[in-house]
Amino acid sequence: MKFLRTFFVPLLGAAMALATLLPVASHAQESKPVKSGYLSVNGVNYHYQVHGKGEPLLLLHGGLGQFEMFGPVLARLVKTRQVIGVDLYGHGRTALTDRPVSLIDMGEDMAQIIQQLGYGQVDVMGYSMGGGVGFRLAVQHPERVRRLVLVSAGYAQDGFFPEMLPMQAQVGAAMADMMKETPMYKSYVAVAPRPQDFPKLLDQMGAMMRKPYDYAEDVKKLAMPVMLVYGDSDMYRPEHIVKFYQLLGGGLKDAGWGRENMAKNRLAILPGFTHYDLFLAPALVPTVLPFLDGKSNTASWAQQVEGKK
Repeated sequence: MKFLRTFFVPLLGAAMALATLLPVASHAQESKPVKSGYLSVNGVNYHYQVHGKGEPLLLLHGGLGQFEMFGPVLARLVKTRQVIGVDLYGHGRTALTDRPVSLIDMGEDMAQIIQQLGYGQVDVMGYSMGGGVGFRLAVQHPERVRRLVLVSAGYAQDGFFPEMLPMQAQVGAAMADMMKETPMYKSYVAVAPRPQDFPKLLDQMGAMMRKPYDYAEDVKKLAMPVMLVYGDSDMYRPEHIVKFYQLLGGGLKDAGWGRENMAKNRLAILPGFTHYDLFLAPALVPTVLPFLDGKSNTASWAQQVEGKK
């Protein structure tokens, strides 16, 4: 129980950030979905919502969250983008089955959802577990992903600070009663098709987190432009973040006076944010949108001197 209590502290931090789900949901409601419903994919009945107009962006939420957790982010994104929100397997309005929670399986599911909704290719932005799903989608079905943004997501289990691993190992149904007064639990039972499945979801999430993984070789396969975004007080070690960027071809040499050696991929560190509140950062959307739009929000020294952008 010691590890359980220790793990619950950062988990409660995430829950407190998710406390904004109650007022934040109104932001999502301000943007009326142009389409919503369910799609049957590989035995899972996925709930989805489509908001706004513009280039399509698949937006994937974090573990024990749901699409509505992106309320303020959604309100900014729909101004220029068509946002496709999916409640991931076992989360939100998407019911849990006996299938394990797996990033690889959900990556396959997202590819089919994109196809069923009639999109050939989309941009993808995923936070935490949603970043892991977006990563697997990009690796397994690169033809479906134009640009990829990973927010507070790693490529290997050893990317976490060491003290996090025994905490994650304790995630399971035994935590359910401790969480009943948290916004995380309340938001789940408010919309879940089977609210009584919450302990089962914790068991399956714990089983996933206990499995060692290292996708370093898969990182090297990513051909589309990729942006990594972290908080400066994230749950991932700085060394892991830098290595992730280097595996993508970034941070290996000086970019050069004229940016001739600048990598196509990007790394952003937002000051004053943790893993548990980065998805609510006011700077998140203005940080990722120029990248998603294929534009630079900065000019080189030479360009500024010449008065060009």
